[in-house]
Amino acid sequence: MTSTTAQPPSPVVASGHRPPAPVPVDPGVPLPPDSIGYRIKRKLLGPPLHSDEMEHQRLGKPTALAVFASDNLSSSAYATEEILHVLVPIVGLAAFSLVVPITLAMVVVLGFLILSYRETIKEYPSAGGAYLVTRDNFGIVPAQVAGASLLTDYILTVAVSAAAGTAALVSAVDALAPYKVPIACFFIALVAYGNLRGVKESGKVFAVPTYFFIVNMALLLGVGLWKYVGGDLPEVGLLAETAAEVDLHEGLFYGAGVFGVLHAFASGGAAVTGVEAISNGVPAFKEPAWKHARQTLVIMGVGLGIMFLGLSALAAETHVGPSLTGTPTVIAQVGEAVYGGGALGNALFYSLQIGTMLILIMAANTGFADFPRLASFQATDRFLPRQMTKRGHRLVYSNGVIVLAGAAMLLVVATGGVVTKLIPLYAIGVFTGFTLSQAGMVKHHLTHRQPGYRRSIVIQGIGCFLSFVVLLIVSITKFPEGAWVILIVLPVLVMLLLRLNRQYEAEAVELEHEVPAAATAPIMRRHVVLVFVDRLDAATARTIQYARSLTPDELRAVHFVIDDVHAADFAEQWRHLGLQRVPLELVACSDRRLTRAAVECVARELSDRQTEVSVLLPERKYKGIWHRVLHDKTGDAIQEQVSKLAHANVTSVPFHFGSRSEANAAPATASAWSPVSATIAGPTPFAEPGDVVPNGDLQVAGATPIIEALWRHRVTVAGRVRSVRVAPQHDSPTLELVLTDGTGAISLVFLGRRAVAGIEVGTRMSAEGMVGEHKARLALINPTYQLHL
Repeated sequence: MTSTTAQPPSPVVASGHRPPAPVPVDPGVPLPPDSIGYRIKRKLLGPPLHSDEMEHQRLGKPTALAVFASDNLSSSAYATEEILHVLVPIVGLAAFSLVVPITLAMVVVLGFLILSYRETIKEYPSAGGAYLVTRDNFGIVPAQVAGASLLTDYILTVAVSAAAGTAALVSAVDALAPYKVPIACFFIALVAYGNLRGVKESGKVFAVPTYFFIVNMALLLGVGLWKYVGGDLPEVGLLAETAAEVDLHEGLFYGAGVFGVLHAFASGGAAVTGVEAISNGVPAFKEPAWKHARQTLVIMGVGLGIMFLGLSALAAETHVGPSLTGTPTVIAQVGEAVYGGGALGNALFYSLQIGTMLILIMAANTGFADFPRLASFQATDRFLPRQMTKRGHRLVYSNGVIVLAGAAMLLVVATGGVVTKLIPLYAIGVFTGFTLSQAGMVKHHLTHRQPGYRRSIVIQGIGCFLSFVVLLIVSITKFPEGAWVILIVLPVLVMLLLRLNRQYEAEAVELEHEVPAAATAPIMRRHVVLVFVDRLDAATARTIQYARSLTPDELRAVHFVIDDVHAADFAEQWRHLGLQRVPLELVACSDRRLTRAAVECVARELSDRQTEVSVLLPERKYKGIWHRVLHDKTGDAIQEQVSKLAHANVTSVPFHFGSRSEANAAPATASAWSPVSATIAGPTPFAEPGDVVPNGDLQVAGATPIIEALWRHRVTVAGRVRSVRVAPQHDSPTLELVLTDGTGAISLVFLGRRAVAGIEVGTRMSAEGMVGEHKARLALINPTYQLHL
């Protein structure tokens, strides 16, 4: 806790009035220590970031490419393999004649998607991608289809990336094969941890693997092209286990047909997943965000197209095919063929495998970057739990990160970490989002008809058509392989989202409908406070003390008689311990239904329809779990039932065992009693070393530290607005602020105004004026001021 400058004594005027002193940053009241959970989180994630740091978390193009494009770029490592997985068992060696044409077809689809999403980013720079486009142009229900599709796609992105990264690792180290699932789960947890530390920090960490992979792919394609031109590129052939399963002498298209080619094309569709990621994260870019996002999107598309097509060409020339077990991977076999043996060749091969493993693991970062953001949009629209809208310790949507990691781990466990089992589930969601997004953009351009809209309609229309065709192909060809799961899950998920929305809407109507009437309704004629007591101890005495501070019309303690002897002893104690000013009422409870007796007691007070009843319950707080187990939860049951009565209010007054410090003591004879803290908002813990303290970062020439401000002296103070008090409409117009500079706090009062443009919580400003008094606190009344951006 930081020390502050000692405050000079305030002058005493002739009338004997002693004016108030500035409120210090350190009020001198010991605060409860942080919880163990918070201290662990702080150690793992670092100090919390202040909300003002959001602007500094924005990403430049190189870092943003690593954060948002890693999924898209990494798919080049396994998309070719997925095509061959389908073709080789059907047509054998003829598969190598088909792999490049199918790759070219998919690159064409990629090109139109890139052009389409460039338009989306320009028209919808606020992020949200397919979800916002569909919502604005087709309505709520289609938007939930797009949202649910993309959410499932991001979960699969993380699962596929972790499984594929593990496959790359196992391809280099065969001994790790039995541990594929735990390794994949560890990778998911690792990427989740990186994202919980903050967007900018995770981007810096994940940029290295992304560019390391790009360099390795450039080397692989460059050396492969050099050897191909020189006639030195070897023809490896299929693995023995794969060759035994196929007829190596079948010709082009023999036994394949249109369905087989379309099936392979659908498998290659995994290569274009992640295209929408940048459009969902535009606000994460540095300004101008939309321009940088479009440029990054083009760089990503060009890079993927070159790597995907180049790897397919090398696989076709070397005749390497997929393994039935998933390892070694096609890219690993191509690397061995291109680099050959020797020290240099082995070094380049292992560098390629390390780069592939890292990019595939880091590809999960795309899901972690976009899933929480998209979930926050849907939660804002009341289709997902509100917890998804909350930014956490490091200004990321922590709840979304945690939910995503858990769901991806479940998928990995369920599929055994096999990429081929995950791919059929992968493409349906993303192509559903592609189709809806581009159809929405077509409608958007038809509606607004901005300059150049015809060209945009053509691009979006072709992209929509191609995406829909790919969606149909994937749904039909992948249906028996597991795509049926997604075709069932998506409608169910959409229905759940709509059901949750109806619940939120119903709650909102109920809460908001009676606001005007309740706010202006006359208060009840009487206020009765009842303190439910079981025995006379420090906790009971503390509750009685708090009850007296409420100054009700009537105050009494209530004891429910279950044991006549105990009740008689309790009443005798009450008479002799100086609590005569608070009468004790003994209420019969012959059937021992304590909760029911409490409800009936309160109901009797409410029977005249003119009484507001406050029930206070002593709540004993225990430190250890063992002590909590030893004591019942009768108070919780009473609170739940009594609070259902109209105009009955239940408050728990805590007494913390083991907390007897002087600062927490009540006055006079109750020196060991804790103050009310559970049901009344308490102070915020002070910053620890390394925290962002937003108050002392404004330097203004001639400014006086607030702690040194004196009554009836003219001062200039500078700092940040900590709070703004909003006056009700029927009160006289007054705007009250609390300005703090890291040394103390002082009020700024603007009479005759309800608001001042530019002044809100967090605003940095300086003010000059005569120090006066307002509501027993030092204040500057109608000061001159200046805002500081």
